[in-house]
Amino acid sequence: MCDHTFVAITFGPCDSCTLNKPLMNIYLQNEPVNYCSLCVEMVGDLSFAPLRADNRHEALHQAAEKVEPLGQLVTKARRSLKGHGNKVLCTDWCRDKRRLVSSSQDGKVIVWEAFTANKEHAVTMPCTWVMACAYAPSGCAIACGGLDNKCSVYPLSLDKNENLSAKKKSVAMHTNYLSACSFTNSDMQILTSSGDGTCALWDVESGQLLQSFHGHSADVLSLDLAPSETGNTFVSGGCDKKANVWDMRSGQNIQSFETHESDINSVKYYPSGDAFATGSDDATCRLYDLRADREVAIYSKESIIFGASSVDFSISGRLLFAGYNDYTINVWDVLKGTRVSILFGHENRVSTVRVSPDGTAFCSGSWDHTLRVRTGRYLSLSDTHTHTHTHTHSLT
Repeated sequence: MCDHTFVAITFGPCDSCTLNKPLMNIYLQNEPVNYCSLCVEMVGDLSFAPLRADNRHEALHQAAEKVEPLGQLVTKARRSLKGHGNKVLCTDWCRDKRRLVSSSQDGKVIVWEAFTANKEHAVTMPCTWVMACAYAPSGCAIACGGLDNKCSVYPLSLDKNENLSAKKKSVAMHTNYLSACSFTNSDMQILTSSGDGTCALWDVESGQLLQSFHGHSADVLSLDLAPSETGNTFVSGGCDKKANVWDMRSGQNIQSFETHESDINSVKYYPSGDAFATGSDDATCRLYDLRADREVAIYSKESIIFGASSVDFSISGRLLFAGYNDYTINVWDVLKGTRVSILFGHENRVSTVRVSPDGTAFCSGSWDHTLRVRTGRYLSLSDTHTHTHTHTHSLT
């Protein structure tokens, strides 16, 4: 065993900062130490020997060599949304760019005004582990579900005291838990994925099954609709380590990718629709180009040994935000394959990360029962020399 080989993943007080966190049980100069991920980063990755040498992606990184570096990413925590009594499992932005819906293990679904932290609506589901939630494109309804195996749609109104449960409509029924849901480009259809290994397209009004998608050999954990108003494809990821691209009209699996070494927890289309990213329990995020029909980048570091639970792109596609099980959010430069920032603040696993529709903010949800809304900007490299001004961007 070399001096820098991980031998276990444990939880407890860090030998450096003494905080209770997930630990990397490693050997340093033949002495065992237990460091959290922050302390590992502070000592410069401990000169880890490359364990996942891979030259398949040199072409992408070489093509990006002449691209100007991003500079330092600066973010600021704006709001902490507190109201759930247990693990936050999913969140989604409304297209109005201000409202959020979140679901939790406490059985509640909450609609928030993100920038005032006000709760606009709250629904108590008949089950715990509400694993999926989504906003309708119109902003007039939300969908959610989980261990009840159903996807339920709740119409929203301006009356915050209205009993939403009385207007609930059960739209979809699977034979195992609902893992994800997403409206298509109208309020009339919804896509779902399930632990029964299938995805399905449903008519919201009638509850009729319009199309089913069979191709995964284990639980489907996530899905994402192609970002086009006329898009007829979506991507799904699951416990079979596969990411599948589907034609919604025919129900056919038109592309399949299997290079991860463990469960795929999250999938997200690149803004152009020509590629998609994945986050996996194998501690990597990956980028797949649909035109090249192959994996083109891996986003990983030897110091990152905890799974990636959720991924999302900035509005331009240059950044990839990824939430991890060690309580952190890593921000990757998609073109160069390098990490540009690591964000802290949550006190438990980061379960969901979502960028707002206008790219000016992003929200993270965690097993610490909270959601956090952040905004960001870049301090460009040229400005560090002049100190005269900074370029302010949305999260591009």
